[in-house]
Amino acid sequence: MRIAPHGNALAALLLIPAQHQRMAHLAPLDFAVIAVYFAMVIFIGFYLKQRNDTSEEFFLAGREMTAWIAGLSFISANMGSLELMGWAAASYQYGILAAHAYWIGAIPAMLFLGLVMMPFYYVSRTHSVPGYLKLRFGESSRLLAAISFAVMTVLMSGINMYAMALVMKVVLGWNINFSIWVSSVTVASYVALGGLRSAIFNEVLQFVLIWAGALLIPILGLIETHGWTGMRARIAQNFPGQDFTHLWHGLGTFNNPMGVHWTGIVFGMGLVISFGYWTTDFLVIQRVLSAKNLRAAQMAPVIGAAFKMLVPVIVILPGMIALALLPHLLPESVAAQTPGAYSYNEVLPLMLVRYCGPGLLGLGITALIAGFMSGMAGNVSAFSAVWTYDIYQAQINKRAADHHYVVVGRWSTILGVLASIGAAYLVMQFASIMDYAQALFSFFIAPLFGTVILGMLWKRATSAGGFWGLLSGTLTSVGLYLWVHFNPAALAHVAFSVHAKMMAENFYRALWAWSVCILVTVVVSLGTTPKTDAELNGLVYGATVLPRQEAVPLYKNHWFWAAVVMILFLMVNVVFW
Repeated sequence: MRIAPHGNALAALLLIPAQHQRMAHLAPLDFAVIAVYFAMVIFIGFYLKQRNDTSEEFFLAGREMTAWIAGLSFISANMGSLELMGWAAASYQYGILAAHAYWIGAIPAMLFLGLVMMPFYYVSRTHSVPGYLKLRFGESSRLLAAISFAVMTVLMSGINMYAMALVMKVVLGWNINFSIWVSSVTVASYVALGGLRSAIFNEVLQFVLIWAGALLIPILGLIETHGWTGMRARIAQNFPGQDFTHLWHGLGTFNNPMGVHWTGIVFGMGLVISFGYWTTDFLVIQRVLSAKNLRAAQMAPVIGAAFKMLVPVIVILPGMIALALLPHLLPESVAAQTPGAYSYNEVLPLMLVRYCGPGLLGLGITALIAGFMSGMAGNVSAFSAVWTYDIYQAQINKRAADHHYVVVGRWSTILGVLASIGAAYLVMQFASIMDYAQALFSFFIAPLFGTVILGMLWKRATSAGGFWGLLSGTLTSVGLYLWVHFNPAALAHVAFSVHAKMMAENFYRALWAWSVCILVTVVVSLGTTPKTDAELNGLVYGATVLPRQEAVPLYKNHWFWAAVVMILFLMVNVVFW
């Protein structure tokens, strides 16, 4: 990024870089659409500020959300720039194999969260996943999980900042630094003012805007490529010998665009990363904990799973259309050194500019901005809750008034945004946004899932076992990453093939970390003294009497709708086999 050698700092930030002149000019109607959106999110923050006097209201929205609001917020918090920009880039890089993240990499885990794990989270009245670990394994496990999660949310928030800056750079020619700072100030304002309630209401609004804006690209793209068949023919012509259009067909070997075997998809992504993210990542769990009762909390992930299955239409399909129409995009590290070149990460804004004229362009850009706001606000609000409850209150100031923790929550929101700005620049070192994200999941989410699942399902797991299992799993993942980074030949041991690519390496690294966490937890637990059933009441299956729920009609039963979603999940895997 070239910056002017003269002039003040603001002038330098506003300078349009020479290698990326703006691709589009917004009409007055486009500016009006974007301005109305920004005004709405700030207004929501100010309006809801008066309803956040207690920590329960600020961090958990007063636990009064319906299943639909909690469910849409649950899925919208995951539809940030990581989804829109990251998986669009990944689908350009890996083809339809990227859709595994939405189907086997999400649906079973989301249903498991709603049906099996939510009763324990909700009944224990915990404010966070580290809070549950404190009840189950003790303070040391809570602190380790809280620190790991705080670091991860800041780094993940950096993805959303960087992705938003890319949109502004590609579409409008804005300087990437200027875009990061302006957008970050907006998010910090409404989350600090309105807390989780503000984040949730904005996420529901953003869910609608994302679909309204992003749906234009696959529709117009398929028209240009003459449908699914025409798109597949063009991809085959552009990339002979590579299979970008089959979901499972080429996974019997490592000879596929992702360089992964089906075992990596099923066990690395489908079991460890997926279940780890959807059942232990407080970013999404926090939304479900805001539900007004246990039934709503269990139904929310089921509702989210139904919508999640449709998201590849607006994320994966645009990347595949770009394979047919824009076959010369480069990895981020290469594009940055090539004047005039564009990277995988810029697929979605490139397609947006290709198809959207005045008015529609404003709506499309607003959809991407909404995705950025949603993803960043989710990470920042989760960081604020974990920092306040599981680090500040637990370790620094245990006996302050409730209002004091609300103030700390507001200031920690600002702290999280500032830290995220620094993290945004780390993303530029990776070939695509999603490679970066999956590496983080393997570091922090995979071992955390091992600790939580054993804690909930195995009474014999002890406090010492939980702590040492979590620590060893985390260190294993980071150690394997560094091993391959400094010795590429180690890839053959970590991912079972020298042909594996970074995404495949992430899946297998997560599986190793989870396995080590499970093994260490079991071994240490068998050598230490477990808690009594009375101490485990409300925390572990087999030691807990779950509250009985009144009978409801079949169409309101979460088990029924979970079965419907699971059948549809199996069908899409067969159709795109």
